[in-house]
Amino acid sequence: MLLIINGQKQEHADGITLGALLETLRLPLSGVVVERNREIVPREALRNLALNGGDSLEIVRLVGGG
Repeated sequence: MLLIINGQKQEHADGITLGALLETLRLPLSGVVVERNREIVPREALRNLALNGGDSLEIVRLVGGG
């Protein structure tokens, strides 16, 4: 299915969850903020949220430093 991730079109398996997508992208569940179709995804929903074809995701990784 087609997903738009940070403005880029990407093909992923049908029925993929957000947690599986983050794993595929090698991003940890902790330290990321995800917006799906202009709505922030609650942290407790990150692992099991089912994605749909055409979903638009913005994924931001939090990084510490000084």
